[in-house]
Amino acid sequence: MSTGTHERTQEAGAAESHGWPDLPGDTALTIRIPEANPLVRAGFPAHVTVLYPFLNESLFTASTHDELTDLFAAQPAFTLTFSEFRRYPGVLYLAPTPETPVRALTESLTDRWPQAVPYRGIFTPPLAPHLTLANDEGPDTCEAAYDALESRLAPALPLTSHVGSVHLIVTDGPGKGWRDLTTYRLGTGVSRPRETDVGPNRP
Repeated sequence: MSTGTHERTQEAGAAESHGWPDLPGDTALTIRIPEANPLVRAGFPAHVTVLYPFLNESLFTASTHDELTDLFAAQPAFTLTFSEFRRYPGVLYLAPTPETPVRALTESLTDRWPQAVPYRGIFTPPLAPHLTLANDEGPDTCEAAYDALESRLAPALPLTSHVGSVHLIVTDGPGKGWRDLTTYRLGTGVSRPRETDVGPNRP
């Protein structure tokens, strides 16, 4: 496992587009898809959310990081392919194939931490795994705008990404963006970090 820097990101686009607030200390676990960054028009890096929100940062202990390290280390790395555009109201996204590895990670996390309810329970069932491309159009303009965007982006598909890690990110609240806390590697077996490697203030 390696510890991320405090680089500011904007990785909660799907959540923010549905209008609920990010709370100070909210964390999320995400998969970055750098191959899709040139396609994203939503103002944040390409990613697939594994679990948002996770535990508030104030609840984290060294034991929490140990358990996350073990959980992700026990899950094999995998490859995702993105070849199909789909839409939620106001959102254009790519659907990952297969969904199963992402759903398995989410289920493992919510089995261990049932208080971490995906999307705060707003959606039943929770949103399917997705990579948000655009989320800034209103109901009167989204269909035409996203039809045109799909046509422009279609030649870039399909794209494939190897997933070997999951990123833990945190926000200080609405409008504050998101910063890296820690990166957990997949498929390494059990390898717990030292406490000094997981502190949120490590440079």
